[in-house]
Amino acid sequence: MPLSKEDVAGIADYARIALSEEELDEMTSYMNEAVALLEPICEYDLDGVEPTFHPIGGLSNVMGNDVVDDSTRALPIDSALLNAASTQGRYFRVPSILGDEEGDR
Repeated sequence: MPLSKEDVAGIADYARIALSEEELDEMTSYMNEAVALLEPICEYDLDGVEPTFHPIGGLSNVMGNDVVDDSTRALPIDSALLNAASTQGRYFRVPSILGDEEGDR
């Protein structure tokens, strides 16, 4: 079922996109071509296939916690800052990249 100009105008209005009549005609044609490209998907037998909302299924947070489990492996702050060009307390000090007139902070 092809999209009508009214359908495309409604989508454009929802997206807050102003389209002239010429642009509306062009976008209607473009969107109908895009929908036609998806037609082969309708040929698949999907009976019994559960819908997924993520391509990897039930995957949840796979990142580990940001905690050091072994304090003997952690690099001491003094060692980490030893060869730094400039430091400020426990931190590396670097030049500003934002064009700040006051210089680096």
